[in-house]
Formats: sequence, C-alpha cells, structure tokens
Amino acid sequence: MNRRKLLKSFASLPLIGSFLNSELLYSKDNSESNLDFAQKDLYKDLGVRTFINCAGTYTALTGSLMPKEVTDAITFGTSQYVELDELQDRVGERISELLKCEYATVSSGCFGAMSIATAGVMCGMDNNKVIQLPNTDGMKNEVILQESHYMGYCQALTNVGAKLVKIKSTKDLEKSINSKTAMLWFLNAGNDKGSIKWQEFVDLGKKHNIPTFIDCAADVPPVENLFRFTKMGFDLVAFSGGKGLRGPQSAGLLLGNKKLIKAARLHTPPRGVTIGRGMKVNKEEVLGMLTALELYLKKDHDKEWKMWEGQIQIISDSARSFDGVKSEIFVPKYANHVPSLKIHWDSKKINITPNQFRHELRSGHPSIETTGDNESVGITTWMMEPGQERTVSRRIREIFNMAKTAIFKWGTQEPKLYVAENMNGHFEPIHKVVRAKFPECD
Repeated sequence: MNRRKLLKSFASLPLIGSFLNSELLYSKDNSESNLDFAQKDLYKDLGVRTFINCAGTYTALTGSLMPKEVTDAITFGTSQYVELDELQDRVGERISELLKCEYATVSSGCFGAMSIATAGVMCGMDNNKVIQLPNTDGMKNEVILQESHYMGYCQALTNVGAKLVKIKSTKDLEKSINSKTAMLWFLNAGNDKGSIKWQEFVDLGKKHNIPTFIDCAADVPPVENLFRFTKMGFDLVAFSGGKGLRGPQSAGLLLGNKKLIKAARLHTPPRGVTIGRGMKVNKEEVLGMLTALELYLKKDHDKEWKMWEGQIQIISDSARSFDGVKSEIFVPKYANHVPSLKIHWDSKKINITPNQFRHELRSGHPSIETTGDNESVGITTWMMEPGQERTVSRRIREIFNMAKTAIFKWGTQEPKLYVAENMNGHFEPIHKVVRAKFPECD
C-alpha cells in the first residue's frame, strides 16, 4: 500500500477517536464525579464566610438569593446555543407585554442600563458615533439633573462621555437647556430632596422634547413601580435585577421608549467596538432575569409583606426586653421600601457600642450581617430565610445579656467583646460562654 492509500485509510480515525473520547467524557464514572462535585460546599472548601443577611441587597453582600425557578432557567440556558440579539429581542418583547411598556431589554444591572441608555440618547442609531464614544465631539452630550440627586453612581453617565449639569429649580433647569442637552436624569430615591418632582420633571422633558430617565435601582418593592414610571411618561426607566426582583445580581432592566432602547442596544454585545462591550449579559442571565420577573409579578406581595413584618416584630420584641433598649420599626419611603428596624440603647445600662455589637454579630456563629451607625444597629428581614429571625433574636439576647457586665478588650484590627469568665481574670470570647451562663437564650 502506497503512502497516499495509507493516509486515506486513516481518514476516519479522528472521527472514531472523537466518538470514543466523547463516550469516555460522558461515562458513568464521570457522571458520578459530576454529582459529587454538585454536592460539594464550595464556599466551605474555599474558606469563604457565609452569613444571615439582615442588611439588605448590597452588592458587597452579593445582593439577593435567587429562587430555584430562576437558577433552573439559568441552567437551562447553558444547554443550547442561541443568537444573543434574537434572544434579547424576544425577551424584550415579553417583558414589555408583562410590564405594559413600549419596549424593554435586559441590561448588566441598573448601572449598565444607565450607561447604555445615555450612550443611546447621545448617539441615536448612528454607528459612527457609537464607535466614537467616550469622545462626544459633535453630539448632544449634556445631562441635566437636580443637585440633590447627584451621587457616586452618576459615574454611569460620565463614563460614556456625558457632561453633568446640576440645577436646583425649574427655572435653573429651563435656563440650562441648550443645543447640547441630551437628557434629563432623575434619581427616584431623591424625589423628596429635589424641588422638581416626578410629573413636573416628565412634563419639562415633553415641553422641550428632551428624553427623561429615572433611576429606580432599589425601588422594588412595591410592585407598582414596575409600571408606574413608564405610565407617568418617563422615556427610560431602569431597575436592578438582583435586588427585590431576585434575579441575577449582574442583570437589570431598561424599560421605555422603543427607539431609545434600540439605540442603547447598539452599544451592547454582541457588538464589539463599543463603550458597552464590557457590560455583557449572557443568555443565562437574560433567561434568569425574565423568569425572576415573571415570578415576582405572580407573587402574593401582601402575604410576603406580613411575613417580613412578623419577623421584624419578633426581633424588635427580643431587643426591647432589655432595660434601656429601644427599637423603632419603619419603612423607607423610597429605595429598599421594606419593614426595617433600628435598635439603640442607653450606654450607661448596657456596656457595648453599636459598632462592637455589629462586630459580635458578624464574628459569631452563625455570622449575621447588619447595618447601622455609631448610634444604632439596623436590621431588615426581607433577605432572610424563614426561621432565621429566631436565630437573630437569640444572638441579640446573647450579646445584650453579656454586655450588661462586659469588659472590652481591643484586638489589633477590630474591637472585640470579651467577658470575665472567673475571678482570676481569664477572658473568653462572648459567644463561647453565653449559652453556659444563659441557657434560656437557646
């Protein structure tokens, strides 16, 4: 057999080899290995602390926990290939039906929605301008906002080349409008701080034919906000996906005017040479976000609210059982509009500072994350799992009980609370001795 015939006879071998390799890849042993991997506690293996979340949907604390239906949708998304633009188109149409708005798209969080929306407003459908950003020469590039609404996340606007124009009144706003004005931007959480309220802001935009944008990152609940602002007339509305909606933390929603959202999409993947290339939303996140939204709209919100109130009350009652301790249950008007608790006390009766108290909650078992300041400890229950309020109440009683006679010993990094265990002056960390001294705390 000559060399040519020999090579020809081997032509099928790579295919056979591939087939055999694939058989090996999906063998029974490998499946069992995958099952073992799925059952592993990866956080424990990595030495990463987990905790009860009494703080809320902070990015640093990884937002919210996704329901199983959402994680199932994400897993399904890994199973097949689709064209990203087609998926975004169909999901956008579905979301707009659910929320009764003109159009929608899944963004990379609320920050990403702010960036691509601003870019879309400045560039329109001009691809030459799209690849020009953040250079905004020859474009309308000024965004007007109320001075009281300015905050760090406005960098989402300036990152794409927008210039901020801060105003204090309606008169200031109208005087600031010129041929370079691209958009009017509104922070929903700041509605009570600025002199211009929602409807007047929208009306000013309509009057001068300038798009209006409202940042509603943390403004779910209430569920009505998902419909409220597009119906009010805002051209663009953005929400975080990984907060109250309990979708992927890196996802968000951009709702409103179809033409403007189509322009915003020109800055997102799969397009490559754009300011928003790094704001990628994969197919798994798109499906997860849609599923999270569908679940949220079907949820019994009144029932869930009553559960949060009950959990807050249990924790509040536990704290108030101590002489000198006061608690206040409240609901923020905007942003994180959920039952919340503020605990404060008389330092003459209870020898512990709020900072030390939070440290003890964080360093105990289980670890508990809270908020607050130098005067109080803040707790919210909407990111807690049912039943965890009992654990939190117990830990609060433990710390308050020991703080009545506590001695403070400062470590090298953070303050840590210790208690005198005996007359010999030996000290032990508080969480190690509480249960022995106060069995009722169990």
